[in-house]
Amino acid sequence: MLNDPIITMRGVTKVYGEGPTAFQALKGVDLEIERGDFVAVMGPSGSGKSTTMNILGCLDVPSAGEFLFHGHHVERLDRDQRALLRRKYLGFVFQGFNLLSRTTALENVELPLLYRGDERKARQEAGLAALDKVGLKPWWDHTPAELSGGQQQRVAIARAIVTQPDLLLADEPTGNLDSERSIEIMELLTDLNQNSGITVLMVTHEPDMAAFARTIIHFRDGVVESIEKGARA
Repeated sequence: MLNDPIITMRGVTKVYGEGPTAFQALKGVDLEIERGDFVAVMGPSGSGKSTTMNILGCLDVPSAGEFLFHGHHVERLDRDQRALLRRKYLGFVFQGFNLLSRTTALENVELPLLYRGDERKARQEAGLAALDKVGLKPWWDHTPAELSGGQQQRVAIARAIVTQPDLLLADEPTGNLDSERSIEIMELLTDLNQNSGITVLMVTHEPDMAAFARTIIHFRDGVVESIEKGARA
């Protein structure tokens, strides 16, 4: 469902440090992301895309400006309130998978529900359902060492969606994968976006991966340089 903004940023700035050593990472970002969109964020190192992702993931706060999620001002929330927002509405996928090596795929996927305090049976049912969505339910009892890189990233995606988030933030999700596995992961993210209604926001430096997105946002020097429609728009 497009045309309903899930994210709005107005005049967002971010300054690290103070005085003569201060560095302005964001210089007034204006951005609106529609619910149900698949967005690729691109830009050179130091362009501000990672800082923006940290703010959108409620891991950091703007120095100035407004950041609204579902119309609510996130910049006004305290640390605990932002943590609750992350836990309820956001899912995260990273380049390095970040799986616990000595636990099974199912146990890795269950972790967000464990932190949330869900009971064991509910965690297992939700974890198996998430693994089924990414095509790995038969591998539920395998550890990361027994899985390929592509399978490990699928487990990481299952962990990210097990809480049924509104927004999935993916930071270079194909960065550690070969071309074939990368396409598999992008097709999976596309399926989750189209069939599960999850808004996907992905940082990538690879144009062929960005081509899977509906919207492509280019950052440069701390501002949004351009926004264009992707091939699948």
